[in-house]
Amino acid sequence: MAEVMIYQKPTCSTCRQVVQLLKESGKSFTAINYYEKPFTKAQLRNLLKKAGLSPKDILRTKEDIYKELGLAKKNISDDEWLDVMLAHPDLIQRPIVEKDEKVILARPAESVKELL
Repeated sequence: MAEVMIYQKPTCSTCRQVVQLLKESGKSFTAINYYEKPFTKAQLRNLLKKAGLSPKDILRTKEDIYKELGLAKKNISDDEWLDVMLAHPDLIQRPIVEKDEKVILARPAESVKELL
C-alpha cells in the first residue's frame, strides 16, 4: 500500500486538520514542510499535473506578497507562475496531498478522505 504524502506548512490550520485526519485513519503518511524542504520546479509541476490543476488553481491571491508584487495585473505563463511560487511559497495553497498517481488540494480538510 502506498504511503500518503502531505506537503504542508505546519502552522496552517487546514494542514493541521489534514494531519489529524490522517493520524485518525491509521494510514501511514509522511508530512513534508515545503518551507524547510522546498519543492523543485519539476516536482511542483508533476504534482499539479497529477491533480489536474494549473498553477493559478493553487495560487493564494490574498497573501500580502501577491499584492506587493502586483501579480493581479501581470500576464504570467504557467511556467513563470511556478517560478514565482517557488520564490514565494506563501503563494501556494495548502495542503497538497499525494498518494500514488493521485494528488489533491485538501481544501476543505475532509477532502483528504477520498485518498484513504
